Amino acid sequence: MDDRLGPMPFAAMSAAQQVAAQAVIDGPRGALYGPFVPLIRSPELMAAAQRMGEYLRYRSAIGTRLTELAILVTARHWSQQVEWAIHAPIAREYGIAEAVIAAIAAGERPAAPSAALLPDEALVYEFCVQLQRRQRVDDATYAAALAAFGEHGVVDLMGINGYYTFLAMVMNAAQTAAPDSPAPPLPALPAWPACQGTDQA
Repeated sequence: MDDRLGPMPFAAMSAAQQVAAQAVIDGPRGALYGPFVPLIRSPELMAAAQRMGEYLRYRSAIGTRLTELAILVTARHWSQQVEWAIHAPIAREYGIAEAVIAAIAAGERPAAPSAALLPDEALVYEFCVQLQRRQRVDDATYAAALAAFGEHGVVDLMGINGYYTFLAMVMNAAQTAAPDSPAPPLPALPAWPACQGTDQA
């Protein structure tokens, strides 16, 4: 697939685009890559998105390990290769087990709870799968997340799902090329496994 909205030379950007691009370059990301390549065509949108993403990725109330897990579930749901290429190695670095990453990539439910998938990870996985597939979260899962993470954490978890869904939609439509990564590309996925919760969509 051709990259529909590929990289732009900095010198070819408008003044507004250069300001927005420089803010990303000067921040913790250090470069304009991934979703910000297509988004630079709308510099005000990109500037707002990158500020939200900087908070959710680096400072969310649920912590980096669980944030990265939620990103992987979202990337898998949307078959988003850029998100997966970037975040699967980061998730591994922050302690998500290789067996868990491989199960998500294959569209399989990780064995939970287990030595590989910790109880808080199982909860985040179930919350995200329900939210992505059913467009809602059942009462038992919501109550468990509220008890584990508080209202602040639950809202951030919702936000991570929404933000990375937004990025996935942008990059899927733009056909953004995935970077080189030690993580294998996501395989085609015919269907998600069933959610565990009892409420029906």
